[in-house]
Amino acid sequence: MLRFISAGFFLLLSFAVHAAGSILVVGDSISAGYGLAQGQSWPALLEKRLREQRLDYSVVNASISGDTTAGGRSRIGGALDQASPVIVVIALGGNDGLRGLPVAQMRDNLKAMIDAARARKARVVLVGMKLPPNYGADYTRAFERSFAELAHSHKAALVPFLLEGVAERRELFLPDTIHPTAEAQPMILDNVWKVLRPLLK
Repeated sequence: MLRFISAGFFLLLSFAVHAAGSILVVGDSISAGYGLAQGQSWPALLEKRLREQRLDYSVVNASISGDTTAGGRSRIGGALDQASPVIVVIALGGNDGLRGLPVAQMRDNLKAMIDAARARKARVVLVGMKLPPNYGADYTRAFERSFAELAHSHKAALVPFLLEGVAERRELFLPDTIHPTAEAQPMILDNVWKVLRPLLK
């Protein structure tokens, strides 16, 4: 059952029998499916794949377009209360980088989100992001390293780069050159699935 948390309520997108556990996705516009039709985003495709493989999990998508790690940190408590997840996928940080926000601040926010999920006994998948080179070598390296370092120090599963195999292909992006098309979503899901699947019972 794919549920979308927005402004404090659940929008039920499909119905299924009660699942043994839920997977909470906390992300930004890429995970929210910006510019896509309903059911085309990678979290929606994740829900479909779980059903196809008879894995008894529901997906709760708490992603918001434009969100930063600070925004995710401020709302993850409520999302955890509503979803009671067994796995939390944290896919935030891209907007921090695009806005040039301090890397140390982003790391602190992500750490707080990991800690909040762990406090609820949920397993964590941290999703990495990369920046265009025009943001400067030092900032770009520090930004990208943060995800791997946090995953290592907090024993979280890591998706090294959400847009692996997608970022370099211009035809897989909408005209804004930022948001992936519907055709890119299965590839994005595969990047997450490689790391998520071993955590599923």
